Amino acid sequence: MENTSQMRPELLQVAEVLARDKGIDREDVLEAMEVAIAKAGRSKYGPEYDVRAHIDRKTGEIKMARYIEVVNEVEDEMKQTTPDKVPAKYGKLKVGEFIIDPLPPMDFGRIAAQTAKQVIVQKVRDAERMHQFNEFKDKIGEIVHGIVKRVELGHVIVDLGHAEGLLRRDELIPNETFRVGDRVRAYLMDVRSEVRGPQIFLSRSHPQFLAKLFATEVPEVYDGLIEIKSAARDPGSRAKVAVWSKDNTIDPRGACIGMRGVRVQAIVTELQGEKIDVVHWSADPATFIVNAFAPSEILKIVLNEEDKKAEVVVPDEQLSQAIGRRGQNVRLASILTGWHIDVLTADQEAENRQNEEKGRLDLFMQALDVDDMIAHLLIQEGFTKVEEIAFAELDELAGIDGFDEALAKELQSRAATYLTQKNEDLQSKIKEYNLADDLKNFKGLDLTMLEALGAKGIKTLDDFADLSSDELIEIVGNDLSEENANALIMKAREHWFDEEKSEN
Repeated sequence: MENTSQMRPELLQVAEVLARDKGIDREDVLEAMEVAIAKAGRSKYGPEYDVRAHIDRKTGEIKMARYIEVVNEVEDEMKQTTPDKVPAKYGKLKVGEFIIDPLPPMDFGRIAAQTAKQVIVQKVRDAERMHQFNEFKDKIGEIVHGIVKRVELGHVIVDLGHAEGLLRRDELIPNETFRVGDRVRAYLMDVRSEVRGPQIFLSRSHPQFLAKLFATEVPEVYDGLIEIKSAARDPGSRAKVAVWSKDNTIDPRGACIGMRGVRVQAIVTELQGEKIDVVHWSADPATFIVNAFAPSEILKIVLNEEDKKAEVVVPDEQLSQAIGRRGQNVRLASILTGWHIDVLTADQEAENRQNEEKGRLDLFMQALDVDDMIAHLLIQEGFTKVEEIAFAELDELAGIDGFDEALAKELQSRAATYLTQKNEDLQSKIKEYNLADDLKNFKGLDLTMLEALGAKGIKTLDDFADLSSDELIEIVGNDLSEENANALIMKAREHWFDEEKSEN
């Protein structure tokens, strides 16, 4: 009977050494060896065959065999057969099972041995990369420590032990420099699996780096007694952190600052002198916004919850403090709270209100052909647009002091006539602008928006997709929130990504 196995106990020793040296699983090394042996086998018996190898995990015994899959329809005669053509000696095999023909052991010639070595080295390298990827993927969102290995064009390469991390120049704190051998702490922002191995991206300017530093310096944050709700940074200059505790006996702000500021000062030092405002978080948006502007005094807050916009009114003498140098304070407060915030003085707020009311007054008087008294009454009832009047419940209009059902019906009729004429005018202008069908049919753009875009020379969906959210809001008006503007632009760009996929 022909011997179909080969004893190679030294393979197990080699696998142990490789696994230990590379910090990967012994099983991964043995699987790489099996692939290498199978490849060498195919070079001897023919690349068209499905040759597989198995190494006994206890004895090192090598067995090789040719596999033929049982299928309903044969596509490759060298690797597949149908149930009716299975030789009787193999018994009855079902679809999905294999004919397994043992092969005699082979002497590895120089070329076969070299091929096997290359496969093993590559497979071990792949396993090592996968190990690194899995190790650091689980650390995304944490602070990691390393030593600067080299600096290239302002980018810092950090030795993290089993891998290297990249601190891009734009992820560093402005004006900070590192030299080879320096110790560095950074936020692990992302890990991507690429052809050349896992790419580990670090950051020292990310807002979460600040939040994680509080966990290292404040035991109550580490233990979960205090929660960092949000953070906003102007790296190297100033930052705001919102803190909260479900335990009413704990002062979250005081605990984070520490006795005489010792805890927050340690973080300030790590961040190259970045000034940090620690504020109380609140579920109530108005309270949270007031806290975010402390110590500035807030006289009044007007919230637009639908668009997440807020107007903050401050005393005249505190306007510059509330806005901050180059708008830094209001910008950080906006990021911290998640609200778009405008800062006004009492006089500016009153003037804005007067201008808004005058604009609505003129609109209603012109569109509905009414006097200023009726227009005032509509504004006092909260109506801001002609559309709201046209589609309001009749009882709602008739219930206004001095109105009756006949007047309400007449106002709605005039509002409908105005809107119809307005739409006809808009469609006429849009036709003159010769807008592309892909833009005219894009969901989310009404006639008013299309007319405004056409007036600015935005005529195709690609033109629209090229806009930034700020540019879009400037063109169509402040009624469009930044969030909705971003959503529309990203939707318009989807066809770009679809085209890239089809090309690839």
